[in-house]
Amino acid sequence: MPQSKLTANVRHFGDISVIDIQGDVTGYAEDALMAAYSEASQDDARVIVLNFTNLDYMNSSGIGLLVTLLIRVQRQKQELRAFGLTDHYQQIFELTRLNEAIGIFPSEEAALAG
Repeated sequence: MPQSKLTANVRHFGDISVIDIQGDVTGYAEDALMAAYSEASQDDARVIVLNFTNLDYMNSSGIGLLVTLLIRVQRQKQELRAFGLTDHYQQIFELTRLNEAIGIFPSEEAALAG
């Protein structure tokens, strides 16, 4: 079975947590991404920020994984934000309308400020 090519590290800023994504977001990344979300949600985080600066690749299964993450975030009454998307992935977020549910920001500073 193929291995996940994703590492996801979590940083905490008060009630905001940032998940730094590095590598590929595909169906194989589910365990790593959901573990990072669990860690990010500790200490009653109200905002989860996804850092896509070091994203190498995302396919349709990865988009589906983000939808699953979005549902979990919404169930916990949290907000999901993102930054670091290339123009290509920003277009995909627009086509899939994920940009309507996930706040897209130009930088980490902007995402943290909301």
